[in-house]
Amino acid sequence: MEKRIINPWQWQDQRSYVQAVEVKHAQGTLYCSGQAAVSVDGKSSAADMKTQLVQAIQNLEKVIGEAGYDCKNIVRLNILTTSSAELFTCFDIFQEWITKHGIKQASTLIEVKSLFETLKIELEATVVR
Repeated sequence: MEKRIINPWQWQDQRSYVQAVEVKHAQGTLYCSGQAAVSVDGKSSAADMKTQLVQAIQNLEKVIGEAGYDCKNIVRLNILTTSSAELFTCFDIFQEWITKHGIKQASTLIEVKSLFETLKIELEATVVR
């Protein structure tokens, strides 16, 4: 698999995403449903944004790992949140996770009126191999 990052500017580097990712010769593509702070028994978290973000990341890592893919090969990661302002109070956790795995992904951040039950954040990823 070949990945090429397209960044006509540099400002997005501070925001932990890229403008575009071209993938050639992929051996597989994994489309992940939005992963949120849902426990193994299916209960939605009612915790704060930071706690939910950490659990959403852990759940996304589990799905990706179970499928035999690597987080470093996430090429698209959409973030849905009920509060961008609240997310930005703990966005460093997200950025540290991106850096830890060397992820270079195209992203869209979308603030929505609500998510399922008590959820505040959902991460939707596309991963290649």
